[in-house]
Amino acid sequence: IGVRHGQRGRNNMAKILGMGNPLLDVSDSVEKELLDKYGLESGGIILAEEKHQPLFAEMAKRPGVQYIAGGATQNSIRVAQWMLQESGATAYMGCIGQDNFGDTMKACCEKDGVKTAYMVDPSTPTGSCAVCVLGIERSLCTNLMAANNFKIDHVKQPENMELVQKAKVIYSAGFFITVSTDSMKLAAHEAAKSGAKYCLNLSAPFLMQVPPFKAFILEILPMVDFLFCNETEAATFAETEGWETTDLSFIATRLSLVPMAKGGHRTVVITQGGDPALVAFRGHVTQHPIIMLPKEKLVDTNGAGDAYVGGFLAALSKDLPVDECCKAGAYSASVIVQNSGCTFPASPPDYKF
Repeated sequence: IGVRHGQRGRNNMAKILGMGNPLLDVSDSVEKELLDKYGLESGGIILAEEKHQPLFAEMAKRPGVQYIAGGATQNSIRVAQWMLQESGATAYMGCIGQDNFGDTMKACCEKDGVKTAYMVDPSTPTGSCAVCVLGIERSLCTNLMAANNFKIDHVKQPENMELVQKAKVIYSAGFFITVSTDSMKLAAHEAAKSGAKYCLNLSAPFLMQVPPFKAFILEILPMVDFLFCNETEAATFAETEGWETTDLSFIATRLSLVPMAKGGHRTVVITQGGDPALVAFRGHVTQHPIIMLPKEKLVDTNGAGDAYVGGFLAALSKDLPVDECCKAGAYSASVIVQNSGCTFPASPPDYKF
């Protein structure tokens, strides 16, 4: 094992660091009645309220239930790790509880080769996400629990600051905005100092529809080198800005031209399900095809967007051009949609960087 992990010198520090909300996905195929019972929409993503609490117990009792390490950022990091196939090439921070769910997630990441730097809150259970799969769509209902208690002090611990300062790529899904904006700001400023790429995902329409979350997106955007979103999130962003357009190329262009607070230019990547991804850089938009699969091969779209980002970041950490990053993203997304949840085969990817 000593050889496989190599020496923990500078070269062996994680190239990609994720900071986010670690959640254990509690996943199963459900009937529409279950969604209706809890007021959930197919394709929706919400934070659990009081009325949703019984859903988690109900999911756990289902005979087909699966427990899979989840949380958008952690998904992307695990996929990047799978694509890179070098143990410890990626690292991840977030807050978990001192319980079975937390242990399961840690074991899952370590088996994948991801270095975990979890903060542990012994007084709060590990967060979970009810993944209600209906056909190939899913409805996500998240109980943040311990994930909500992440603190910047954890990032400031010397061994964790070292991860931040030595990473080439730092990534957070937008969901982390609801938890620890000060940690995100710290990471973005450290990235500006070290020359690392700071990457952010808009993640869900509600993050733009809630004024304080939207205000933070606008505040951090000048520090963001790579911005990811899907077509719905892009349209919601434009709507909340009063841009009065649904033209995705225009929205991508405009997002790419929001001035940077540091050198360089922002790259904006908009995924659109089965349609080509749009990439805007310095006001110029290019299209990048995804890998079309026959309907019968699609098992579950859960985690497809996260997987695209994972492949993209893996290529980015190797200093590859954006076109190559998009190809890697398209490949990893095509593999993940053929599996249940954000899981991938035990075998290495059939992909060469």
